[in-house]
Amino acid sequence: MANSVAQLDTTIEIVTPENIAFDYRVAGPFRRFPAYLMDLAIRFGILGLLWGGLSLLAGIGGGPIAIAIGLVAMFVLEWFYGGVFETYMNGQTPGKRAMGIRVLTVDGQPINGLQAVLRNILRTVDLYPMLSLEMFGLPAPAYILPTFMVGLVTMAMNRRFQRTGDLVCGTMVVIEERYWLTGVVKLEDERAAQLAEYVPPDFRVSRSLARSLATYVERRRFLTPARRREVARHLAEPLLDQLGMRRDTSHDLLLCALYYRTFVADRVVDTLPPGLRGDSPFGTAAGS
Repeated sequence: MANSVAQLDTTIEIVTPENIAFDYRVAGPFRRFPAYLMDLAIRFGILGLLWGGLSLLAGIGGGPIAIAIGLVAMFVLEWFYGGVFETYMNGQTPGKRAMGIRVLTVDGQPINGLQAVLRNILRTVDLYPMLSLEMFGLPAPAYILPTFMVGLVTMAMNRRFQRTGDLVCGTMVVIEERYWLTGVVKLEDERAAQLAEYVPPDFRVSRSLARSLATYVERRRFLTPARRREVARHLAEPLLDQLGMRRDTSHDLLLCALYYRTFVADRVVDTLPPGLRGDSPFGTAAGS
């Protein structure tokens, strides 16, 4: 039985001090590295445009000033690009936003400015060990080619895929939920409508429950049957007692039935025959 409740993917559960649980999908290196490359390209693009403008300044006799401005710009972009964006864009840089990921604390809270800046400064540690250009035939041993081995090994050794900066700052990178699915989902299983008739007519779906039902039903087609059972169980088990239904009622089918009752069926249900609050004929075998 212990294996049945084990996580089946990279989802982690965060419980707040108010005893409210939230699920997050942590972002692995194959999702974070493209975001890093995008941000790196943006930084090089900014530097390229800046040096192009500074070359004009140097051409009219402002060479020392142009060099000073360029060096300061390189320093700021190298050490504070990520920290500033993550501070003022709620844990995202342009690259992270494009890849749909965000930095949060390990408690699921937004990060502060200190965490944002420090985790980006400590990225230098994750770049080691460095390779020298000498291996390509250049005479000077310039160690400027990162291997990212420290970061990869560190991420592989913890469940949240935290690199060195994340471990020090108490942060993690999660996949941002995007609500691209709109409209009412068509439920192909007719049993959902049948089970909806067994929901007591005076049961009222709260706004938070309606949002949870919509999110689950919209995404369930992307989930495996095992993952459906795992996700639906947390929301459906308390509802079984409220609805007076049998404990072996399929959790997945119950959520689909409540979705049908909330978003598809007529909102005003005043002609249901008595006795429909009792046992549901839909046991576990009926669910997927």
